[in-house]
Parts: sequence; C-alpha cells; structure tokens
Amino acid sequence: MATPASPRFGSGVTARRPSLGGGTPAQGRELGAQGRKTVHKLLEAGLAEFDEKGFQAVRVDDVVRRAKTSHGTFYLYFSNKDDLFKALLRDALQDMEIITGEFPIVTRNEAGHAALRRWISTFCDTYAAHAPVIRVLSQADLVSEEVWGYGLQLLFWLAEAITQGMTASVRAARAAAAPPGTEPEEPAPGHAELTAVACLMMLERVNYLLSVEVRLPKDEMVDRLAAIIYAAFAS
Repeated sequence: MATPASPRFGSGVTARRPSLGGGTPAQGRELGAQGRKTVHKLLEAGLAEFDEKGFQAVRVDDVVRRAKTSHGTFYLYFSNKDDLFKALLRDALQDMEIITGEFPIVTRNEAGHAALRRWISTFCDTYAAHAPVIRVLSQADLVSEEVWGYGLQLLFWLAEAITQGMTASVRAARAAAAPPGTEPEEPAPGHAELTAVACLMMLERVNYLLSVEVRLPKDEMVDRLAAIIYAAFAS
C-alpha cells in the first residue's frame, strides 16, 4: 500500500486542523501544546493504520502501538476507533469544502482550460492527503449512516460547484447573444448536473487508483482529466 501524503496537521490548507481538538472525550476542554502533540501522534498513527489495513481491520491496539503511547492516553482524547476516524474525516471535509469553493468559472478559452487543470491538480493533492479516509467514506457497508451521509453531502457540494463553474460562462454568453426581450437558450434539464456527477465519479476513481499501488503518471492524468471534463461541457 502506498504511504499516504500527510494531511499537514497544523500547517495545511488552514492554520488549525479541526482534528487537533481531539474526539468526544476532549471536547469542552482546551488542549495544551502537549495534548495537541499527543492528538497529532494518534491521528497520524490512525491515518497510517487505516491506509494499510482498511477501516474494519484496524483496532485501537494498532493505533496505540504505532503512536507509541498507552491505551489510557488514547481514551483521554478519543472514545474509540470510530471517534478517531470522525476526527480525521473533519479534516478531509474541511479541505474538500475549501477546494469546492475555489472551483473556477471555466471560460471557453485557453485560460479557462488552464484554470480547470490547476483546480484538478489541487483536487488530486487534497485527495492524496486524505486518501485513506476518503476511501473508507466511499464504502457504505463499512461506515455508519451518519458518516455515509457526510460523503453524499460532499458529492452534492462538488457536483454543484462543477456544474456552476463549467456552465457560468456559457450561460453568460447565451444571455448576451439572445435577442432583446427573449430568454437565452438553456441546456436540457439535468444535463449539466448529470455531466458534473459523471465527471466527478471519474475524477474520484482515478484518484482512488493513484492512492493505492497503481502506477499512474499524475501529471499526465491531470492533463487527460482536464481535457475530458472541458470537452464534456464544451459539447
């Protein structure tokens, strides 16, 4: 299994990772520097264990052993394995929400294509940082309905952002070209949304393969993904 990219606890997309506050037992109390350091170690250990073994096979014993700490220390900050996973999930959702909000308006020119490619590259980096968590999130039979619901919500956010960003310039151009007093031509109902979902599924599957032991050239895949998504909406 490939080693996951670090989620950059404390120095990533945002200055403060939500997970560094710990899980349920740590809520309601301010953690000092040593407490945050311990939580960091447990999170890193959990992420590595989920990456190597998957969600079901991981035990608290495994996390404690890798973090070189005790069970008592673990339970000061997390209730159980699920609580630890949810802390990691908060980081993943935060970063995905950030890049969702950064999806560009893709104009029908080289600048638009380049903007789309940059976003896809950022998406790939973000996915890599949280790959063990996102892989678990995509498997409904492994997680609770609550966690699965988070995954569906993330899908809706991303699909909506892609739809809006990929169609905004086309809608504006149609509005400008429409004769005065007439409504601009609209795409078939649901067409853009379905295209966005299809593109997103492709994007997720490619990144899934990049996150395990499948040797795919990342830069070339980003180029191909950008070309495919651009063409899907241009048509």
